[in-house]
Amino acid sequence: MAIIEVDRLRKSYGGRTVVDGVSFAVEEGEIFGLLGPNGAGKTTTVECIEGLRTPDGGRVRLAGLDPVADRKRVTPILGVQLQHSDLQGKLTVREALELYSAFYPRPADWRSLVERLGLTDRLGVRFEKLSGGQKQRLFIALALIGRPKVVVLDELTTGLDPQARRDTWHLVGGFRDEGVTVVLVTHFMEEAQHLCDRVALLRSGTLAALDTPAGLVESTGGATVVSFTPSRRLDDPELAPLPAIRSVRRLDGDRLVVTGTDETVDALMSMLALNGIAARNLRVESASLDDAYLDLTAKEL
Repeated sequence: MAIIEVDRLRKSYGGRTVVDGVSFAVEEGEIFGLLGPNGAGKTTTVECIEGLRTPDGGRVRLAGLDPVADRKRVTPILGVQLQHSDLQGKLTVREALELYSAFYPRPADWRSLVERLGLTDRLGVRFEKLSGGQKQRLFIALALIGRPKVVVLDELTTGLDPQARRDTWHLVGGFRDEGVTVVLVTHFMEEAQHLCDRVALLRSGTLAALDTPAGLVESTGGATVVSFTPSRRLDDPELAPLPAIRSVRRLDGDRLVVTGTDETVDALMSMLALNGIAARNLRVESASLDDAYLDLTAKEL
């Protein structure tokens, strides 16, 4: 069942259209990613979902409610981590968490949240003294403290180190497992590929693609590349019968780089085994969401 419905959404600023007829639905309990270059309309789209912007056209519903007209009913079920946020500088982490907890009838246990986000030793520290990454983690905690049905995370892990980013992914995955619907706006393709059930790619204010991460990669014809040094020389006629092969290159004389699909790799490995040929220093690289993103966004240039 769709908990978020966006139908032909339009929004303009000063006569310039930044979101132009975007439609998608987010299913209850999924992690849904919004991807796209700067200026593609991602933040404006989520601001309309959050009720922070009034659409110029189209329809937005969150749990069947209009985010603008039904704001009082939407607020208790929606958590938001904005791309740009701030708090009063002298407010401590503990004070911020206790304050936000008081806004909700059944708040989450903020002590558990800060432990999972690595902020336990920062509880007595003023907001102005936190690092950029620590501020980001605090805003994530504040977005989740009201036990929302839907949480919007805009640039979730910007400013976090690699370990903190991974820990945050685990936290978000855990909330999805508890039935929370997550809308994730991100520039990190690895993050989208790791977390998202489906992703929507916006380009110049329009919906360019909507699919699972794997589906997007497949739809753009992403290649699989295998490189290795055979234990004996392989000539082109031996490789020509491989299915779906795109190219064969030779590096430093003996090393081969074969580009094709997963089917190509399977057939190549079988052929090597049947002929008793060892593949030394074997490396296989599959197409990623990064590749699909670059291919799809390049089409607007």
